[in-house]
Amino acid sequence: MTPDEIRKSFLDEMTRQGSVAIPSASVVPENDPSTLFVGSGMQPMVPYLLGLDHPMGKDLVNVQPCIRTGDIEEVGDLTHLTFFEMIGRWELGADPEIYKAEQIRRIMDWQVNVLGLDPKRLSVTIHCGNPELGIDYDNASLKVWQEFFASHGIDAPVEEEPFKYGASRGGRIFVYDDSENWWSRAGVPSKMPVSEPGGPDSEMFFDHDPDGDPMAHPADGGARFVEIGNNVFMSHKRTEDGFVLFDRPNIDYGGGLERILSAATGEVDVYKSPFFIGPMQYLEEQSGKSYEGNEKAFRIILDHTRATVFLLASGVYPSNKDAGYVVRRLIRRAARVGKTLGFEGAFLSNLAQVFVQESETYTFVQDAREQVLNALEQEETLFLKTLRNGEREIRRFMKTGDVTGRIAFQFYETYGFPLELTKELLEEEGMSILEPEGFDIASKEHSVASKSASTAKFSGGLGDKSETTVSFHTATHLLLAGLREVLGDHVHQRGSNITPERIRFDVSHPQKITADELSEVVEFVNKAIAAGAEVKSYEMDKTEAREAGIEGSFWDKYPERVTIYEMKDADGTVYSRELCGGPHVENTGNLSHYGTFKVLKEESSSSGVRRIKAVIA
Repeated sequence: MTPDEIRKSFLDEMTRQGSVAIPSASVVPENDPSTLFVGSGMQPMVPYLLGLDHPMGKDLVNVQPCIRTGDIEEVGDLTHLTFFEMIGRWELGADPEIYKAEQIRRIMDWQVNVLGLDPKRLSVTIHCGNPELGIDYDNASLKVWQEFFASHGIDAPVEEEPFKYGASRGGRIFVYDDSENWWSRAGVPSKMPVSEPGGPDSEMFFDHDPDGDPMAHPADGGARFVEIGNNVFMSHKRTEDGFVLFDRPNIDYGGGLERILSAATGEVDVYKSPFFIGPMQYLEEQSGKSYEGNEKAFRIILDHTRATVFLLASGVYPSNKDAGYVVRRLIRRAARVGKTLGFEGAFLSNLAQVFVQESETYTFVQDAREQVLNALEQEETLFLKTLRNGEREIRRFMKTGDVTGRIAFQFYETYGFPLELTKELLEEEGMSILEPEGFDIASKEHSVASKSASTAKFSGGLGDKSETTVSFHTATHLLLAGLREVLGDHVHQRGSNITPERIRFDVSHPQKITADELSEVVEFVNKAIAAGAEVKSYEMDKTEAREAGIEGSFWDKYPERVTIYEMKDADGTVYSRELCGGPHVENTGNLSHYGTFKVLKEESSSSGVRRIKAVIA
């Protein structure tokens, strides 16, 4: 079955039994600023579950695209997906005498009789009740499940203590307390406010390893038992006098379509389900690599491309904030991982076409086809250019020292190179970020410094006056002296911005500064730092200073009496003599506390002006 045939299969079976198929909602929630994306099939239905009349009736089904960004870092294993599809059924104002039996019968008829799921591999959970709050044991669900298993000739022992015995006693129906098998927006019953609805749920799990760990059980979060659906029976309301039953309860059923199909085929790897077969075959053909042996890379690319297709089709385009940042992050991660499979150019838009072709059920994806493919190709192409520059510089840096959190932030600020990709690049080399908290610290300092810089007057380009920033300011004097030494006396400062994270320095120079020239400049600066030159200041008349050849920029901004900063070692070697308003460190050797001077990037700032970004680390 193709993905579209599977979606149609569910909807057809449910409508045959009396449900009404409703359109899916956008993955971007409407009128809900509390969340970026729809993360469950239930989310768009909450108003109706709380009492609002649905215009299409009381027995409703759909297939809902969902995005869960908390799973992005988990993608690459057997089961986690950023984008997934939830099948759902909701009965609003159900008959309390038959609603549990009817719901379980319907969903199991489809899973077993249509999809071919093996009922012998199924385990389920029910709620044990809470006598202190007047909530009864869920005997109704227990009876329904016992009858279901009996109809298939399956023994179904009830395990009342799953955390103690796991599946070791042959349990088929596992009983859990409020923490595992109760649903309300507030969580467990004791936390529900007055008038809040809630109820017990009964989950369905597929046993992917019947001969596996006997102590495993559905709530342990392990790989043996994988949840494929949950029936929430919204039967209770909290009142001032305790919990009471609704006369007409609601049903909220949701199941992960990819996981259900994996269970039906007996394959624990969701990426081997029909939703990924076509795209995987295309990726294998284009890369010349097999899924086996490259599972993590394939999974990341497949998941992220699929998620991106639906996000772009929903009108979420790459940006640096909110939902747009998630799209950008997905595209960039997939693009970089693609390089490990041998892709040198943009390839994601071609892969995306396969997902689009297999998503005819979603008309909004088909309608946005051209916009999706164009936006994806444009973003990937732009990032690959950034990636080449950033990755080259990071690898060069890795040869000279460890990458700290602060350094990672500098590459993010300079090249737009995401922290996540820096981590993955290091992991490929068996390395990791040292002092990772430095990234957040540097990010916050950068934010503060940026705000300070926007209001600061002329102060040598300093965003603040922290010890680090003052040290970096001293380094710019050595940098300018080194540039003049290597390139010539035509080089003068044209601007600077100094923060605790990095140095940004603009100088006059008519052409690109070569790598060899930069290497000589870096050597000059580090030699001056190692020399431990004393930093002293003295005053001169501005005219006298200019005639003496003292280096200076922005002469007209200074008063008639100016301050000169000189950096001279014990042997009398002068490394820098420059007009400046300060402040500076007392000795160039103090700069070595931060590490060695390194240039991160050299580029054009404007006509005849080159920009250098550097750091001491």
